[in-house]
Amino acid sequence: MIRNDIRNIAIIAHVDHGKTTLVDQMLRQAGVFRQNQQVRERVMDSGDLERERGITILAKNTAVHWGDTKINIVDTPGHADFSGEVERVLKMVDGVLLLTDSFEGPMPQTRFVLKRALDMRLPVLMVINKVDRADARPAQVVDELLDLLIDLEADVEALNRPVLYVSARQGTATTDLDTRGEDLAPLFEAILTHIPGPECQLEGPFQALISTVDYNEYVGRIGIGRIQRGSLRTQDSLLRVNAQHPGVEDAFKVTELSVFDGLKRVSAQEVSAGDIVALSGLADLNIGDTVCDPAQPEALPFVAIGEPTVSMTFSVNDSPFAGREGTYVTSRHLRARLYKETHTDVSLRVEDGQTPDQFIVKGRGELHLSVLIETMRRQGYEFQVSRPRVILREEAGQVLEPVELLVADVPAAAAGAVIEKLGRRRGVLKAMAGTERVRLSFSVPARGLFGYRNEFLTDTRGEGIMSAVFEGFEPFRGEIPGRSVGALVCHEAGETTQYGLFGAQERGTLFIGSQTPVYAGMICGQSSRPGDIVVNVCRKKHVTNTRNAAAAEDSLKLMSTRAMTLEECMEFIDEDELLEVTPRSLRMRKQELSHQQRAREQSRARRQ
Repeated sequence: MIRNDIRNIAIIAHVDHGKTTLVDQMLRQAGVFRQNQQVRERVMDSGDLERERGITILAKNTAVHWGDTKINIVDTPGHADFSGEVERVLKMVDGVLLLTDSFEGPMPQTRFVLKRALDMRLPVLMVINKVDRADARPAQVVDELLDLLIDLEADVEALNRPVLYVSARQGTATTDLDTRGEDLAPLFEAILTHIPGPECQLEGPFQALISTVDYNEYVGRIGIGRIQRGSLRTQDSLLRVNAQHPGVEDAFKVTELSVFDGLKRVSAQEVSAGDIVALSGLADLNIGDTVCDPAQPEALPFVAIGEPTVSMTFSVNDSPFAGREGTYVTSRHLRARLYKETHTDVSLRVEDGQTPDQFIVKGRGELHLSVLIETMRRQGYEFQVSRPRVILREEAGQVLEPVELLVADVPAAAAGAVIEKLGRRRGVLKAMAGTERVRLSFSVPARGLFGYRNEFLTDTRGEGIMSAVFEGFEPFRGEIPGRSVGALVCHEAGETTQYGLFGAQERGTLFIGSQTPVYAGMICGQSSRPGDIVVNVCRKKHVTNTRNAAAAEDSLKLMSTRAMTLEECMEFIDEDELLEVTPRSLRMRKQELSHQQRAREQSRARRQ
């Protein structure tokens, strides 16, 4: 039967198209907040990293009531690197709202998430957001969306559903561009009309698929998923099974049962098929598990998650400053933390490395791995990572590499520079449109995008918008030139001085300032020419009987240093370099710290 008192929907879109802002207004207008309650913007982005970066990283559940109907809403990430979050939560819902910016139109991630929804035969309701923008072009965006639906072979019903024109910031929606919206009532009504209630079996042995995992220090691991069949009460006995691991079964008793209501989880005495529920009672409940009646163990199939495309080597920090700033510094701590992450992040893979102190971590992109690194350093972990590398495949004797679809909106004057730079990186121009602002579509190897974002922003003077999504594996396109300039490498251990830095700044761009502790082999800047340069940034001015050395040093003016972010460090380091990550510092260094040993290896390589 179909339950008409519930709707389960997911909001999917490209990054920065306004999903979380729209959820804010839906919560407000559905009466979740009091009339005078002060609520921060993007209330669903609860994590510190999410609020700092302005992006959604983890999919989150909430629920509102509209009339007699409860609407369960899943807010999903928009960045391609977290598309694994979107893929798994689609198993919980019966329809999706496809949100599209009224100026940018369909972007790479829009195509990706829409294809996933259509593959699972979920009804799609198109929502054009930001119609209040001065440069909005909603009519053209609707045409582009319809072309995309036709290209993805959507059914006729998908093409005939009404289009909602929304301003998430103002909290208005309308189905007619000529009629100004007053609130989000048309959006809620469209959800109730065009998104069906969950089709489920109210009778029969209990069965539910776990799509998300949360953690509470009081009750432990909490599994979140939609009930497919039957009903459940607190203290009922269940069995955990998994379609990918047949024969592995664990019996447990439900200790806590709750459903979503607004921003809270509310305890429930009984839940039934169609509900999205949170339950606890098993210490190692994982994503993809099926919890069911012990009398009829039957595992539900889980959605196939896309394979990782990028890998990095995580290893124990062995620099001269190791152990000074971190709380968790041993290989045992690092191993436990990385393998624990795979329980909640279905897109992540972790393997043991060549030595007991190394671990190979595979993810969906640089941002995916950088968020993991930043999260770990904030938790007190200290370690070092290598340069990101793409994961190659071999099929029928041919080497294949991951290729991404890149879309760039740039000023017309910068289009030539972007095309030239991506051409050097083995990118192939597929489409070009526009006059004052040009939209360029490229097929680019994933490795060709390493370190390109800063060049892109420089070439477009900060006005360009670039996004990419995984497209597939294609034959290896040949070598791509690496970093065109070398690094400034510290000569000795000590503390940097104004005098030493003043002499080194003529060789390139500095990354550190005065009175910074350094060690031999640590990278302190970027050279202005190919090849590394060893510089002495700890050198002090000699004292003489005619002038004061400190006063003379103060008169030396340094040019501004370039503070490197985590992503910039990951893009900058080369194959023979590492990034040292601690709770307080990011230090780039050479793998081999000895200058003499590096010189011998370079000489040996030239002779060979």
